[in-house]
Amino acid sequence: MANKQAEIAMIGDRDSVLLAKAAGLAVFDETDAEKASKLIHRLAREGCKVIFLTEPVYAACGEAVSKYRYESFPAIIPIPDSKGSSGVAMAQIKSNVEKAIGADILFSEE
Repeated sequence: MANKQAEIAMIGDRDSVLLAKAAGLAVFDETDAEKASKLIHRLAREGCKVIFLTEPVYAACGEAVSKYRYESFPAIIPIPDSKGSSGVAMAQIKSNVEKAIGADILFSEE
């Protein structure tokens, strides 16, 4: 993020983040958990509002993600990577909805 502050960023493997670059997001080709965690903290300090993480990076950076879970910014959102979904993103959405509403309205059978 050379001279401008990123409002929206994406961290993940090269194949997954390339399309986001074309859409104007600040992209970071990083899959190492320690480096990605440091990057999350740096982006947060610099005022990034939304950070998309590929599911493998999201799962590997649990401690960094947890730190910002109850903060207004940055919103850290897991997304599938170029290989497809592992279910992490949907599980997180389900958990957030259950916390907010008190019931599973997305996947309930009734």
